Amino acid sequence: MTISVGDKLPDVKLAKATAEGPEAVQSGDYFAGKKVALFAVPGAFTPTCSAKHLPGYVEKMDELKAQGFDEVACTSVNDAFVLGAWNKDGGSDQITMLADGNGDFAKAVGLDADFQGFGMGQRSQRYSMVVNDGVVEQLNVEAPGDFSVSSAEHMLDQL
Repeated sequence: MTISVGDKLPDVKLAKATAEGPEAVQSGDYFAGKKVALFAVPGAFTPTCSAKHLPGYVEKMDELKAQGFDEVACTSVNDAFVLGAWNKDGGSDQITMLADGNGDFAKAVGLDADFQGFGMGQRSQRYSMVVNDGVVEQLNVEAPGDFSVSSAEHMLDQL
């Protein structure tokens, strides 16, 4: 079942990419007590994710912070080392990378996707959400192959 607006996020283990290496975090702890702009990508270093999705959140960081977000975070079914390298390559130290290496978070929110046809295995769908104290306030899930409703621009337009 896919998570919906008004639902509390499930509590699963993630790995936060840090300069010192992966840091284990529970999603329940990470999202507690703060407002987070979360976006999910099928994979770091993939074309749309690298050319549009991540750069859009980097470009709109100041506007997102001005709208009251405590953090901007990205999740992907990649390991923390890959997400850390991707963030260093084209991201921002203001974006928190939450690695969902086994896809547990993607499955728990019902937004996992089968990319085996592309040789990528099980991944996450492309989406964005506004999470306030662990509760989903806004959810934008892309149709397969699309990139529009999960962008930073779309999120800002909805606020």
